[in-house]
Amino acid sequence: QVQLTETGGGRMQPGGSLRLSCAASGRTGSVHHMAWFRQYPGKEREFVAAIGWSGGFTTYADSVKGRFTISGDSTENTVSLQMNSLKFEDTAVYYCAAANYIFSGYSIKGEYDWWGPGTQVTVRG
Repeated sequence: QVQLTETGGGRMQPGGSLRLSCAASGRTGSVHHMAWFRQYPGKEREFVAAIGWSGGFTTYADSVKGRFTISGDSTENTVSLQMNSLKFEDTAVYYCAAANYIFSGYSIKGEYDWWGPGTQVTVRG
């Protein structure tokens, strides 16, 4: 089993920045891809960004491209999400996810094997 622990989050004004971090523990040798998803109340969890340890491949949802940056350390099995130019619509619970293999696409939540408990990000004036 792999356990994921998120830190960071909180409250910020529009235009500000926040940084989320996630650390994997347990059988981390099984982790080859990590990602961030977010969920609005009453909505499905949606993809934000992902990183693959092989080659450091990254991909982003269009809604955050140019504002958010995902980075990670494959030796430490940690991933971070730097969120700049925050908007009201970035308010959500953010979840860290990890996968052994990605078959159909990084943005598909069913591809991920392990999830963190989530951390709240609130953007308000």
